[in-house]
Amino acid sequence: MKATAAPSSAPVRFDALLLCAVLSLVSLGLVMVYSASAVMAQDKLKDSLYFLNRQLVAAGMGVVAMAVGMKVGWRRLARFAYPLLLVTLVLLVLVLIPGIGTSAGGARRWIRFPGFGLQPAEVAKAAWVVYLSYSLAKKREKVASFSVGFLPHLLLCGLLVGLCMLQPDFGSSVLLVFLLFALLFAAGTKVSYLVGSVLLALPLAYAAIASSPYRMKRVLAFLDPWAHRHDIGYQVAESLMSIGSGGLTGLGLGDGRQKLFFLPEAHTDFIFAIIGEELGLVGVVLLVSLYGIVIWRGIRASLAAPEAFGTYLGLGLTSIIAFQATVNMCVAMGLLPTKGLTLPFVSYGGTSLVVLMGAAGVLLSLSASAEGAGNRTLRSGGDMREVAA
Repeated sequence: MKATAAPSSAPVRFDALLLCAVLSLVSLGLVMVYSASAVMAQDKLKDSLYFLNRQLVAAGMGVVAMAVGMKVGWRRLARFAYPLLLVTLVLLVLVLIPGIGTSAGGARRWIRFPGFGLQPAEVAKAAWVVYLSYSLAKKREKVASFSVGFLPHLLLCGLLVGLCMLQPDFGSSVLLVFLLFALLFAAGTKVSYLVGSVLLALPLAYAAIASSPYRMKRVLAFLDPWAHRHDIGYQVAESLMSIGSGGLTGLGLGDGRQKLFFLPEAHTDFIFAIIGEELGLVGVVLLVSLYGIVIWRGIRASLAAPEAFGTYLGLGLTSIIAFQATVNMCVAMGLLPTKGLTLPFVSYGGTSLVVLMGAAGVLLSLSASAEGAGNRTLRSGGDMREVAA
């Protein structure tokens, strides 16, 4: 008598809702990049499709990066933690060398290759999350120790931040520090260490702002943009006018006025203002809802991960998206000083789009492994924490 083969388990599927939200944001970004840049591109470059074409290429590369992230899977990233960090440090040094790094807008942030430019700071964000996740998972029994769990990560973060500040890139520096603190907190580091380091860092942050005229101008523009309407507060004031003129349903796609040489960087740092002007409150609510879905599903997959490394990795990658989206939108609405962080998946910027879509692929692979995992217990920093699926 033949033995009956055991039925194979159903294949685990990735989070379709997360995938749809990411692709919707990318699609919205392509439409809005064209809308915000076409007139300016035609006037300066004699090609209204210039920025759209480049963003389309980046989106294509991003789809490949997302597929690779899903195929490689989050577990295999652990073995690349140190190589990725080393490559990142090399790139952050190379971008500072004249002739290799190129300057734009008073900052040296890009390494130009034939046909495209690479922004090392964008790579550094993802590489930093991978390294931190691996290190904290490996040291999770000693993460509460100052000498093992806190100080080494703080010093390494200081090195990365120092290289970013030399570009200078204050926004990416703040994000790297935020990621450090978020993951240390999630891993169980003593809160006293985190609070104490913040208090010690405040004078340094003040000195970094006060010693830089352009950063001081950004703070003054934030405090009272209308008092500096025609000089340092011009960009913020124009952004507020753009958002305010959109009303409930907006002026209509392509019918915005501020992009007609009034609002600088309309297709990059201030694309949220164009969305508010052309699509109105309805478009803004849709955009925020899509980010809400990405963040919700990212956290859900992270907390259901079967290993500590996956939990930290998912939380870190989700934090990049959440932090940048929140800061970018707050800057456009005058709620924060200008930082120069892109609106994830939406703003023009090839390196940012490819890296974030790759990160989304990793989150999708994490959601697949977490599917049906149920409630799990994660030992972190000596504490037993219940992690819901």
